[in-house]
Amino acid sequence: MEKVQATNLRPGMVILFNGEAHRVLTFQHRTPGKGNAVVQTKLRSLRTGVQTESRWMSTEMAEKVSVTGRRMQYLYKDGDGFVFMDGESYEQITLGAELLEAEAPWLEENMEVVVEYIGDEASGIELPKLVEIAVEETPPGMKGATATSSPKPATLANGVSIKVPQFVESGEIIRVDPVELRYVERVGK
Repeated sequence: MEKVQATNLRPGMVILFNGEAHRVLTFQHRTPGKGNAVVQTKLRSLRTGVQTESRWMSTEMAEKVSVTGRRMQYLYKDGDGFVFMDGESYEQITLGAELLEAEAPWLEENMEVVVEYIGDEASGIELPKLVEIAVEETPPGMKGATATSSPKPATLANGVSIKVPQFVESGEIIRVDPVELRYVERVGK
């Protein structure tokens, strides 16, 4: 297995933690005034779905789990599962909601995603790098505020909250990085 330094962990990555495969949900690099830098992560077990917070020294190494992917199309939500179809073989698989907790709000019918496999078992999905979505609600921009210095909160059409520049208004379509929950650019109305 490939080793990766703790500072190179990223959301969506699958690592071996306590002998089990875990997906990195959040990652934060902290450098306190005293002492060594640390990496704070939130992990989810792919076997049980249990979330765990862990702290790593910035020099520690983690084992990256080998993950393969297949391009599939999201079809619909079926009870507690999400149904995906392989466009070549028309094979359908259902992934449980516990595997897609962070990704579920971003899924739209007919969206192309990569379903990730560890061995023969589906372990999650990789969303597109950018998603276009409407801004449902955001406060009016402050006069004189620049785009980079003071972001404001915005609720998107899927219910997710992110920070956007002051010039973005309710009803506009924006591009968002769904993994990092980061505004990228405005598309239009």
